[in-house]
Amino acid sequence: MNQQDDLTTGAAVTWCPGCGNFGILEAFKLAVRALEARGLPRERLVMAAGIGQHAKIFDYAAVSGFYSLHGRAIATAQGIKLANPGLSVVTFVGDGDTMGEGIEHLVFAAKRNSDITVLVHDNGVYALTTGQRAPTSAKGYRGPSTPHGSVEDPLNPLVIALESGATFVARGYSARKQELADLIVAAVEHRGFAFIDVLQPCVTFNNTYELYGRLTEPLEGGPRSFDDALALARRSDRLPLGIFYRSEKPTHEEALSAGRNPVLEHPAREERLAAVARLLGRTTKR
Repeated sequence: MNQQDDLTTGAAVTWCPGCGNFGILEAFKLAVRALEARGLPRERLVMAAGIGQHAKIFDYAAVSGFYSLHGRAIATAQGIKLANPGLSVVTFVGDGDTMGEGIEHLVFAAKRNSDITVLVHDNGVYALTTGQRAPTSAKGYRGPSTPHGSVEDPLNPLVIALESGATFVARGYSARKQELADLIVAAVEHRGFAFIDVLQPCVTFNNTYELYGRLTEPLEGGPRSFDDALALARRSDRLPLGIFYRSEKPTHEEALSAGRNPVLEHPAREERLAAVARLLGRTTKR
């Protein structure tokens, strides 16, 4: 870890030495500082996380937010954004956390074009519970739940995000911190559902450093058309890093709230109590 600073909480870090989560944490801190320099005050940046090794980032980054449930961080992030559209909301999820238990929240948030940023810590295993096969585990993966090797093909997070309607889709790599930080900045500044699949080696149960060292490469030429992005996301011979796809359309919050901010524009306490009293009075008369 870097020396103590105002983005470090001081909580004891329990990730394994060499874990890709360290790179994601450092990239996020770089992105927070860059966003501040570009005019986004830290008090307007909020984070949410689920349950798993990925979620410990909530303990280690000094940014306001909410600890959610396993697979439910994206739903929590949407609620925060609906309540206060003036906030920039970043949610950290695991590949098992969001491709398994929480996949319905991912699909509907992307379909709605909810104005949140989702970062997937994609290590291909359930690492917190000792390395069981996850939805993104490679076919043949051996772990406690698949000792003879998984017979299932993995889900592709980029394809799912694209097909579900995400308007910003990217892939990063935890070992390329500055590049990942730049992707996070672009995702947060995007108006709409932004999705970053972060390749993240798990040194204990799924050490993919050598594999990603061979297969990752910068994406040349910037975002593609939808069809080209989809084809690129399906490649397995190479793993391009960068923004695959970006488009603009109205966000869920704009369509639903029409510019209203429920947190800032709610009635005073006395008005709310009077409204409740009127409602109770009508109910009693009936």
